[in-house]
Amino acid sequence: MKTLFITLLMTTSLIINAQHMKDKMNIQETITEMFVNSDNSNWTEVEAQFASKVTLDYSSMTTNPATEVSPADITASWKTVLPGFTFTHHQIGNFITKVDGNKAHSFCYGTATHCLEDDNGNIWTVVGSYDFDLEKIDGIWKITTMTFNFKYQDGNTKLIEKAVEQVKSN
Repeated sequence: MKTLFITLLMTTSLIINAQHMKDKMNIQETITEMFVNSDNSNWTEVEAQFASKVTLDYSSMTTNPATEVSPADITASWKTVLPGFTFTHHQIGNFITKVDGNKAHSFCYGTATHCLEDDNGNIWTVVGSYDFDLEKIDGIWKITTMTFNFKYQDGNTKLIEKAVEQVKSN
């Protein structure tokens, strides 16, 4: 009887651990898909990674306060600049993800490289980290909070203005 109890306990522990690892993998995939799809201007898929309301916080870089927005608000804003670059490349990694039931927090490093031909330099790079809060909604992990923690930028910081103008002229 004792052996059966220990076997049952170990099996239950393995099942719980497997679900925990699956949740972590799905959370990291949600975040990755949001960035990859933004680089590819696949706005419908970007929006699909977010909950219906999202707290978006870029205050460490822009000094604008965090705001609660919809996924459509996020992509509407990003559409005013990202398509103006020839290429963007968001690279994320070093995930630290904690799951607590249907809620989770994920931290990762992030580097965003923006390319656009210009006499003063073709590259603008922004480096920092992200804090994400997510919630499992109808069995799918959705981003509820996205906070960018700015560290530094390098290259031609005027490219963002040129990218905005490129979008306006198209």
